[in-house]
Amino acid sequence: MALPVVDTEYLKEIDKARRDLRALIASRNCAPIMLRLAWHDAGTYDAKTKTGGPNGSIRNEEEYSHGSNNGLKKAIDFCEEVKSRHPKITYADLYQLAGVVAVEVTGGPTVNFVPGRKDSKISPKEGRLPDAKQGSPHLRDIFYRMGLSDKDIVALSGGHTLGRAHPERSGFDGPWTEEPLKFDNSYFVELLKAESEGLLKLPTDKALLDDPGFCSYVELYAKDEDAFFKDYAESHKKLSELGFAPSSSGSKGVNDSVILAQGAVGVAVAAAVVILGYLYEVRKRIL
Repeated sequence: MALPVVDTEYLKEIDKARRDLRALIASRNCAPIMLRLAWHDAGTYDAKTKTGGPNGSIRNEEEYSHGSNNGLKKAIDFCEEVKSRHPKITYADLYQLAGVVAVEVTGGPTVNFVPGRKDSKISPKEGRLPDAKQGSPHLRDIFYRMGLSDKDIVALSGGHTLGRAHPERSGFDGPWTEEPLKFDNSYFVELLKAESEGLLKLPTDKALLDDPGFCSYVELYAKDEDAFFKDYAESHKKLSELGFAPSSSGSKGVNDSVILAQGAVGVAVAAAVVILGYLYEVRKRIL
C-alpha cells in the first residue's frame, strides 16, 4: 500500500486523532490494551527479512487470531472508532499513536511520535512475539531479531506496569503492580521484592532477575524512575519505528512543535486520568 503524504493536513489529523484517543482511553480505561496493540503490531519485525513491524497488519483476522493476540480485537475496534473520524490516517500510524497516548495519559513519559507509516495487508506467520513461559535466551532471540538491545528488552518490559494478565488470553492471571492504570517504575520495584500476594511474575519477568545483563537495568530502574522513563521513551520510539524510515521532507520540523504541544497537554491530563482510573479499579474490586 502507498506511503501516506505527511503534509500539514495529515499532521492536523494526527493531532485531532491524538485528542480523540486521549478521550477514548480515559473514558474506557483501556490504556493497557491499547499499549499492547501497539506493541504486538510492531513486535513482529524481522530486521533481516525486513518483514512485519508497525504496519497495521494486526487488523487482519489472520493476525489478530494468533494466540499471542487474544483479546486484541477489542483494541482494534476501539481504534476503528477514531479511524472512522480520521480516515486519512493509516492504521499503522493510528495503532502506534494509541500506544504513545496510552503511556502519556497514565503518567508515563512523552514518547516522540513521527507519523508516516505505510499500511500492509500481509501478516507474518505466528510465533514472532515473546512467549511468556520462556527465559532470557528466548527474549534475546525475539528482541535481537527485531534489532533491539538488552536495555530495550528491560525498558520495554517495564510496560507491564500497566494492565494485568487474563487467563482466557494468556493462561496467566493478575496484575504486575498495585496500580495497573498508572505508568511508573513499580514493575521493577515489585520484581525485586519477594513474591507479593495477588501480583504476577511471569517466567519472562523472572528471567530479568536471573540474567546479569538484564538485572543491572532492573536495579537501576527500580531506584531511579527518571532513568527508566528516559530509557523507556527511547526504546518505545525504536519499537514503534522498526522498519520505518520517516520522510525527510518537513516531518521533523513540524514534529518538534507537535511534541512540545503534546507534552504540555499530556502533563495536564495525566494526573486526572491516573486518579480516575485508579478509583475505577478500586470500585471494581469493591463491587
